[in-house]
Amino acid sequence: MFSENQWIKIKAPATVANMVCGFDILGFAVNSPYDEMEMKWTTRAENEARITIINIDNYNLPTDPEKNVAGAALIAFLEEYEEKQKSSSPKIKFEVKINKLIKPGSGVGSSAASSAGAVVGANYLVGNIFSKDDLVRFAMNGEKLASGVKHADNIAPCIFGGVTLVRSIFPLEIIALPSPTLHVTIVHPQIEVRTSDARSILRQQVLLKDAIKQWGNIAGLVAGLMKSDYDLIGRSLEDVIIEPVRSILIPGFDDLKLACKKAGALGGGISGSGPSIFMLSKTKEIAIAVEKEMKQLYDGIGLPHHTYVTSINQTGVEIIE
Repeated sequence: MFSENQWIKIKAPATVANMVCGFDILGFAVNSPYDEMEMKWTTRAENEARITIINIDNYNLPTDPEKNVAGAALIAFLEEYEEKQKSSSPKIKFEVKINKLIKPGSGVGSSAASSAGAVVGANYLVGNIFSKDDLVRFAMNGEKLASGVKHADNIAPCIFGGVTLVRSIFPLEIIALPSPTLHVTIVHPQIEVRTSDARSILRQQVLLKDAIKQWGNIAGLVAGLMKSDYDLIGRSLEDVIIEPVRSILIPGFDDLKLACKKAGALGGGISGSGPSIFMLSKTKEIAIAVEKEMKQLYDGIGLPHHTYVTSINQTGVEIIE
């Protein structure tokens, strides 16, 4: 168990969920952007709060643990941790400082980074007694607070690193997938798309022919990643169910996707529920060319935006003492 009152530093990466066709089941972590967090534990008195959250950014997110995604994840963590300890063991509390460098509502796993970073940090402080699957399970409580749904397609890659497949939620089963070197370009148009709103517009029924096509794309994408087959990855980055509905919320989406593929991108689509859009490329040079197309399109329509050229993060949340 890490020493009482000793702070640790945590880096929690942004993530891209869905990977176009893999709604709620596929995701990957990226090297930039990432959240910075600090954390420590101390002994808790009987009636003392179990979790203290301190924001050191300008987003003014709730500090009440029950209303903060990191707090919700830590509540679940502490409940199970205390069950594991002998009744004579001292009760503990966590203090968390959060510097959000991943803008909330950007579609690149901001809530997942806070939730995952908090439970990975807590687990480290108490001696790594929980598995990564356990940590995903705890952190999903933060996602439920943020979106109303316990989805793991951002949480899993944030904790495991790399590309992950969520085969099942109940019971939880996460599969880490091998992948070739892939460069990632992300554009975040400065509009807001709430995850709950983006889910509410989805169709509740789909045609069988669309479902079959989607299943083929998901299987093809997983096979392409495992075989390092870039062409198969590119052909499989197609969504016939979710993207046609959600893309109407993002200005210039169809034109941007076409321009990026002409610039050499393998393909891409909406990151999570948006508004960010991601593209995968074989080389950094292509990824930079894709960024140029993204900037040109959004400059042309006068929509403020941020871009990132990065790569897949293979480590997930990192502890920096």
